[in-house]
Amino acid sequence: MQQLQNQSKTAPSAAPRRVISLLVDNQNGVLARVSSLFCRRGFNIESLTVSATNDPTVSRITVTLRGDDAAINQLILQTERLEVTRQVFELTPEKSLQRELLLLKVACSSANRAELREISSIYKAKIIDLSPDSMVFELTGKPEKVDAFLKMFDGYEILELCRTGVTALERGGKHHHMQKPPQEIRAAQLPLPGSCPKP
Repeated sequence: MQQLQNQSKTAPSAAPRRVISLLVDNQNGVLARVSSLFCRRGFNIESLTVSATNDPTVSRITVTLRGDDAAINQLILQTERLEVTRQVFELTPEKSLQRELLLLKVACSSANRAELREISSIYKAKIIDLSPDSMVFELTGKPEKVDAFLKMFDGYEILELCRTGVTALERGGKHHHMQKPPQEIRAAQLPLPGSCPKP
């Protein structure tokens, strides 16, 4: 799983968080092509995850960004035109399951260790490492839950943190989005050079 994070330049911070899911051909250079398209459209990517699927020829890319409906719809239309794209669609919070993993290392001492344990208990975070001067927490949940958990540590010294970015699936059974055939099939369907297309 890979992930990129930075702050949006073109989309206002007040714009809602949007999650775009892509199924793409599993081949070299796909991630670069997708991310460069998003940047050319004026989006900065907040998080990006790439993962395997049940089909070894297909990878899933989940991109988190901010933008209004018109900009997102245009982005989806342009992404559909990439040869490597099988499917692309938006995952809305009410129709999908969205999760993110956080690893957080916080400075601690005997004076505040109990307080930190209480915070982790409230949010059901795991303490996966404990040393005399630090604690490491693991939390899995919706992005909003991760944001709220981090807010609780404003008064503490955060030594390091890592967020994986959002990964998500639609609720319910298999969904039939517009799907293009694999790249080798599309290539075979193209007319040969110099041949005339069928009427």
